[in-house]
Amino acid sequence: MSTVQSTSRRKAPVERAAEIARTAREIALVEGLSAITLRGVASRIGVTPALVSHYQPSMDVLVAATFGAIVAAEIGEVAEELAPCETSVATLQALINTLLGPERSAVTAVWLDAWSLGRRHASLAAEVGVQMDAWQAFLSGLLTTGCARGEFRTADPDAVAWQLLAIIDGLNAHAIVRYGDAKRLRGLVRTVAEHELGLPSGALGPADGSVL
Repeated sequence: MSTVQSTSRRKAPVERAAEIARTAREIALVEGLSAITLRGVASRIGVTPALVSHYQPSMDVLVAATFGAIVAAEIGEVAEELAPCETSVATLQALINTLLGPERSAVTAVWLDAWSLGRRHASLAAEVGVQMDAWQAFLSGLLTTGCARGEFRTADPDAVAWQLLAIIDGLNAHAIVRYGDAKRLRGLVRTVAEHELGLPSGALGPADGSVL
């Protein structure tokens, strides 16, 4: 019997499956989606690759599920963070601040991995689409609420949501490879959002990207 087999206690199938999923998320956030392999997951858990394969016969499916779980969790975290905001303007300001802050860099890196690896993996590409739609719906809902309250003015909240997400994603992609400073460039996103939503200049914060 191998050392790996003997040092890992037997676990119920549900417990083992959850452990594999949790370990895959940990690997993705530290080493990237490409590091999620049979050997990589098995080594962290202390089991054989064959055991991981028994629960997750397709690494492509595990990678896609891992990406989806990480991004869905982030949306939940951001929604909770924004909940105390009393106005739509304050909510959008807080959203821009958090999405362009360094605290989200680990998830940003996972997004970049997914966009790249998704070119060759259909299951991951499909999950990227699902999560992009989820983020767009989240932001579009925020903008639609702001319009209903009379805080924003736009005929197409859906389009503005896509526009803002594209800019935020681009700035974060630059920052993750140390090209530019996404935090300093918050002002760019604020300026575009103010223009598209009929807000006065400075309504979402200083143009220099600082946070009040």
